[in-house]
Amino acid sequence: MALFKKRTVGKPGEWFYCLEHGKVEEGPDCPGKNRMGPYGSREEARHAMQTAADRNLEWETDPRWHDKAGRGEDE
Repeated sequence: MALFKKRTVGKPGEWFYCLEHGKVEEGPDCPGKNRMGPYGSREEARHAMQTAADRNLEWETDPRWHDKAGRGEDE
């Protein structure tokens, strides 16, 4: 007997992007470790990788995260 039940049906309108299969899914078809979401629409889920890339670039170029003190350097 399994300790945890697999969640097979998502909430209405939940969309995910599966990293393993590279596709949009309605509801959690694949394991959580392989998906991004939930998103409010199919279109948002379809752009999950671009959204992540945009956010990463924004964080990497944010001067608040790249100050000298944060890298252990003297001012």
